Amino acid sequence: MSTAMNFGSKSFKPRPPDKGAFPLDHFGECSAFKERFMECLRDSGYESGACRQRAMAYLECRMERQVQLMANEPLEKLGFKDLIDEKSEVKPEK
Repeated sequence: MSTAMNFGSKSFKPRPPDKGAFPLDHFGECSAFKERFMECLRDSGYESGACRQRAMAYLECRMERQVQLMANEPLEKLGFKDLIDEKSEVKPEK
């Protein structure tokens, strides 16, 4: 009784992941946002929760300026719903 393993019967066609791959910012269009985020991480002892506002600003930059690299997604779907709700609750005084 032998079991034959036929690896060639099905072909695998790789496709890029929907989320998770994060292409580099080759032209540095959002490097100021990235540097502010990295500075916040260092200052907070790499506690990412303390830097969510800056992470959101960086992702907004990437979506606005680098459409070919990062699809425009609602920030709610990227985990920033609570920060968006806080923004809308704070109204500027006249």
